[in-house]
Amino acid sequence: MEVRPECIGISVRNIDDQNIGTRNFLLDKVKEVVAVCRQLTAVPIVLGGAGYSMYPESALAYLGADFGIEGEGETAFPALLTQLENHGDLSRIPGLYSREHGLHQGRICSDNLDQFPLPGTNILSASASQSHDPWIPVQTRRGCALKCSYCSTATIEGSILRQRSPGIVADWLERWVTAGYAHFFFVDNTFNLPPAYAKSLCCRIVEKNLAMRWRCIVYPKNVDDELVRLMSAAGCRQISLGFESGSEPILKNLNKHYNLEDIRATSSLFARHGIERMGFLLLGGPGETRESVEESLAFADSLELEALKVTVGIRIYPGTQLEGIARDQGVITSTSNLLFPHFYLAPALEEWLPERLKEWGKSRPSVIM
Repeated sequence: MEVRPECIGISVRNIDDQNIGTRNFLLDKVKEVVAVCRQLTAVPIVLGGAGYSMYPESALAYLGADFGIEGEGETAFPALLTQLENHGDLSRIPGLYSREHGLHQGRICSDNLDQFPLPGTNILSASASQSHDPWIPVQTRRGCALKCSYCSTATIEGSILRQRSPGIVADWLERWVTAGYAHFFFVDNTFNLPPAYAKSLCCRIVEKNLAMRWRCIVYPKNVDDELVRLMSAAGCRQISLGFESGSEPILKNLNKHYNLEDIRATSSLFARHGIERMGFLLLGGPGETRESVEESLAFADSLELEALKVTVGIRIYPGTQLEGIARDQGVITSTSNLLFPHFYLAPALEEWLPERLKEWGKSRPSVIM
């Protein structure tokens, strides 16, 4: 079947693999896609997605598309299509970048996520729908005000937390379960924040008695027994616990708002309710020493997690506190293009840390490096 598009949209999810060892840059593949589209048609090519939104100008220039939309595209993209069709004014489209004019108007984060439809079951590709175990992503919230020193979420989604109505989310999940899907991944950065919303959502799922299993990301604070009990009853079977460090000073350097006792208490609650825990350590950040690394490893051992992912070095993203620290310390300069992988790794640990983790992980099969 011949297709003659009037516009082509390309979503850019990831810039690189966030691995200091491989530094696998992913945009070259996207660039190839843009080039093929250019060969086949002269219609406008529009970029969007989380990865693009972190680097709206440099990614647009590197990939050679015509336009890019920073942030939420549900409003901006239809508006762009309308104006392109009518040869209209592009200057008032929020978050729109173009090769000729740069940013047309600053992005706007909608305070009403319910106005944006959730994807229908027909959007899943045939190959994915035939998989024996597809995990369907669910996003119920956008935005984060926690300001962790290295995190790009505020750049992508804004710093104000916005939520979909729990009833709308539960109805959507019911449609997918009815269509034969049973596994879901809540991609919200902090499923348990705010706690009242998380409890309400779980209650709606429980009321519908949905035959589903799901996993989510938990911030290791503001978790109580009632919430974990509701999560379990609603079908939660695994959490990602990004506690990042087992050293109090390092947690402060990362601008975390919890302590080791918060992490331990949160982990214990989920273990008590039979929910698997996958922990995350982020080693090598500002102030990290051999002593603090050993503290983190010992602390991780004490939690007796089902799985642990250990990352060496922290990807430096624009607009973060870590970017400023890296500039002050000469890790990057004013001319560094952060579109390409740049990492912060405490200088004294560059050789020692990878070897220490290799040795430490040998006797721990549940550890992922």
